Order: sequence, then C-alpha cells, then structure tokens
Amino acid sequence: MTDYRSRSMWLDGVPGELTPRTSLPGPIDADVAIVGAGFTGLWTAYYLKKADPSLRVVVLEKEIAGFGASGRNGGWCHTTFPGSRERAAREHGRQAVIDQQRALYGVVPEVARVIAEEDIDARFVVGGQLDLATTPLQLLRLREGVEYERSWGFGEEDYALMGAAEMRARIRVAGCLGAGYTSHGACVDPARLARGLAEAVERAGVPIYERTPVTAIKPHLLETDRGAVKAEVVVRATEAFTPTIPGFERHVVPIYSLMIGTEPLPQTFWDEIGWQAHETFGDGRFLIFYAMHTADGRIAIGGRGAPYHYNSRVSEEYERVPAVQDHLRRLLAELFPQIGDFEVTHRWGGAIAASRDWCSSVGLDRSSGMAWAGAYVGDGVATTNLAGRTLSDLIRGEDTELTHLPWVNHKSKLWEPEPFRWLGVNASLRAMASADEAEARSGRPSRRASLVKKIIGA
Repeated sequence: MTDYRSRSMWLDGVPGELTPRTSLPGPIDADVAIVGAGFTGLWTAYYLKKADPSLRVVVLEKEIAGFGASGRNGGWCHTTFPGSRERAAREHGRQAVIDQQRALYGVVPEVARVIAEEDIDARFVVGGQLDLATTPLQLLRLREGVEYERSWGFGEEDYALMGAAEMRARIRVAGCLGAGYTSHGACVDPARLARGLAEAVERAGVPIYERTPVTAIKPHLLETDRGAVKAEVVVRATEAFTPTIPGFERHVVPIYSLMIGTEPLPQTFWDEIGWQAHETFGDGRFLIFYAMHTADGRIAIGGRGAPYHYNSRVSEEYERVPAVQDHLRRLLAELFPQIGDFEVTHRWGGAIAASRDWCSSVGLDRSSGMAWAGAYVGDGVATTNLAGRTLSDLIRGEDTELTHLPWVNHKSKLWEPEPFRWLGVNASLRAMASADEAEARSGRPSRRASLVKKIIGA
C-alpha cells in the first residue's frame, strides 16, 4: 500500500485515514466523467452538481483525492494572471484581460465561502501576499511592477508598494528594502482543502473512484483496466500527469518544485519577527521561492531548481533533491537569522505543469465531448476554482461572463519532441538560476531571464 502521508507535510497532517475509496466497479455510463481528483476535477464536479443535481457526474483518480499537486503545493491561494496579459490582449482585447484578472480576484472570497458553507477545516487565512525586494535591483523591478499594475487600471487596493519600515511592521525579513502587497491572497492547508472538498463532492452525490488509473481519454469515453466509462463529456484534469496519457505526451511538461517544512517554532521567534497575519511571501529573484506561516506555527518554504526529466517522466524519486532542499534550509536561515537552530521535519515535492506558451487554459470541444483545464505553472490553488466554475458553465451550455474570458478554449502549441524538450527546459532552468548569480556578482540587471522568457514564449 502506498504511504500517502509521506508525500507531503500537508498529507501527513490530514486527520483520519488516507485509505483509498472504492475503485471503479466496472463499465458505467455518466453525463460527465472527470479524470483526476485534484482541485480542478473536484471544483468542476462540485459546481456541476450544485448547478444541476440531476447530472450524473463521476470522478476517476489514479491514487487518492489530493495526491498530486493539490496536496503538495506551497499553500498559496493567490491570483496571478495565467499567462501573458499582452498576448491575451492582442487576441481578445484589453478589457477581456482586465475581466479575467478581476475574476481571479474574486476567487479568494469564493473559496472562503465554500469552505464555510461546507464546514471544511482548511486553515484558510486571508492575509494577502507580499512580493519582497531584497536587493536594489529587485526593488527597481518591484516599482516597475507597481506601475505595470497601474497601467492596467489596478489601484492601491489591488497592489500597493510598501517601504522598508512598513514591511518591517508586518514581517522582519533580513535585508528587505520594500515589498509589493496585494490583499487578494490567502494561505491554506491544501491537502485539508482537497480532502474536505472531496467529501463535499461525495455529499452532493458524486462518486469518486480511487485507485482507478485512466489508460486512455477519447471522445465520450474513458478507458480503464476496470472497464470503460461512457459520457457525454469527459474532462481531463490531470495537470502534471497529463504526459503519461497516450496522445497527450507533449501538451505540458512536468516541472518539479520542492519544499521543506520546519518543526513548530517557539512563540519567542514569532514575537520577534511578526508575521501574525499569515501573509504568503516570496521575493524578486528569478528562480523563485515561496514561503508561508502555517496554522501550527511552522514555516513551509519551497522553490524551483530541480531538473526536468527526460520524456516528461514523473516519479517519487524526483520529489527529494538534497541540493535544492538544503538550499531552501539555508535560505530560510538567511531570511530569518533569528530562527537559530531548527529542525526540518518534512521534505517533499511535486510536479507542476507548463504549456509551451506558459498559458493556462480551460475549454470544451462540444463535438468530441472532450474538456480540459490546466497548465497552471504553479499558480493552481486559486486558478483551479475559476476553472471549475468555468467548466461547469461550458459543459451545461451556459453563456456567462466566465465563458468569454480569454483563457477559454486557448490552444497552446505542443512542446518540442525529445531530446530538444529536455535540452531546452533544463537550459532555461539553469539560465534563471545563473541570472540571480550574475546580478548578485555585478549589481547590474541580468538579461538572461528576459531572454529565457522570449525563448520559451512566456
């Protein structure tokens, strides 16, 4: 039996058993069949049944609900636009981009509403998000970022610049020169949210068949070794596991993001550094990190740096890379020298999915009955909720504001075949890390990161 608790600090802390639900009993028919019991699949099932209780909706999951990125992520429910605003504006107009960003801003209160209504113990705290500047160049980019938000019509209430003193009043991070702050963000225990949402979906009348790998996704049909599922609509909600499904090998690449979690830290530490509102934060480096203050007094911190694996392979052995996770431990001590000697109790990781143009999408081909959502590039905790509501409207044939957002039915081109995919993705990852190193050495802006973004189409 798989040790599901070992896959993340979040899954380890879920109350009760993580025993898999019943597998698919045999061939069945449904109105909507969803592949994947992560956030995308669960939100989609939830909103479909709430909107139309008569729909026959089923969810098929290879492992257990919340097994993938939904149970392993950084615990950020934040509202980053899922792609390039400029590209979306060229194709759909400026107002459509603004509408999508406003829709994303609405996700945090919507998730909070569902958590309260369904009585989910997700440890959801709306503390906002901070983007720190810890070097003069990061501070320059931060100021440019604020002006960029203003150019799109988003005001102080959406994204504001904080000085060093104001930032210290919130969190005392070593060397912080200022920060950008948005109230449109929350921290959450993602595994508790995923598991609680799965229970809410079941209460609504949706069966979740676990330990049921889907071996093929075809028009109006899902194939498994336990029988076929025929449905008017089949929803692919498989994110980083998408390349394991025949015919979808080049739709996204899985990129590993790794994390560590500390022991519960003493109250004296929290008294000294602040961080009482549970804001999530990172800084302006190119090879990103993300940190949050958990409800039980730990710090969870994660970041990129692990390699992409040839032919888009995903494996448990890729989830722990000592060099990356040791770097995160050192980084935490640099950010908070007050922390002293501390124990890392959990090391874990998981794969996020990136499309070739770095754009998330959601859509439905009515003729084949094939729907999808994904390629969140690590921003899926909030974006999946918007995706689930949008898929619900599309599947039910509703013409709503959500079905006209620019990411609807967006088609990214396929990733290159191997070995070009392996060479390109890993070269890009190394270039982003070296861009940070180059800036630290020279004190001048590095052009490598912008060059990488052009190459990958971000």
